[in-house]
Amino acid sequence: MTRKYFAYPYLAWMVLFIVVPLFLVVYYAFTSESNGTVYFSVQNISSFFSAITLNVFLKSIWLAFLCTAVCLFLAYPVAYILASKERKKSTLMVWFVLPMWMNFLLRTYAWLIILDSNGIINKFINLLGFPSAQLLYNNGAVLLGMIYNFLPFMILPIYTALTKIPKNLYEAAEDLGANSTTKFFKITVPLSMPGIVSGVMMVFIPSITTFSISRLLGGAQTMLFGDLIENQFMFMQDWHAGSAISFVMMMLMLVSLYILSRYEKAGESAGGLW
Repeated sequence: MTRKYFAYPYLAWMVLFIVVPLFLVVYYAFTSESNGTVYFSVQNISSFFSAITLNVFLKSIWLAFLCTAVCLFLAYPVAYILASKERKKSTLMVWFVLPMWMNFLLRTYAWLIILDSNGIINKFINLLGFPSAQLLYNNGAVLLGMIYNFLPFMILPIYTALTKIPKNLYEAAEDLGANSTTKFFKITVPLSMPGIVSGVMMVFIPSITTFSISRLLGGAQTMLFGDLIENQFMFMQDWHAGSAISFVMMMLMLVSLYILSRYEKAGESAGGLW
């Protein structure tokens, strides 16, 4: 019975740093102030549907979609190789996990130096006799930074799903005359779908709300949804509008997570074959 007391510090942490901040976001999202008087209002929610906010939101969705698609394209072959290399998988995994030990901002600053006008890439371009290219402060630089930082979050779930596939399924498929291509598309891909769904969720959601990558690599030329929310809180000092935009964003994320979870449960109820 005394073991339950060990959970109290964790519960207190959750209430203080999760429940209370969420309550404040909802409170400011549905209230407004006038002459020192606070009153209920849904006008702040309508700010999400303004032309500027919608443009930033759609741009964030597009870049997040590109980041997720590229990460999936790069991560699946890497995860497949890691899962198939029984002897070397520990060493190979370290090479992909090692960058995650470094601070997120430091990894982004590294690309800031690499893509700079005097960086390594432009110096190589100059050696070939071409003028320096503008590699920073555009959507391409932001997309590159997002892919680099979020790629491990796509690799690890897919790798975990691939390692859980029973080997006897491949042996049974071979006994039935299946070739490598058939085994890959009939066994490997369907049974790795839970890892793909988890990877997509872990990459797509933070890609929409990131602001440090767009600020460092995109500069003033690129504003994503996370930058817009930060501007409302830090520069405009409008907590009501910032909370309203954040609230709508949270609702959209919850809906997408619900749809993905239902899709994943449907795949599991079908016996793991999607």
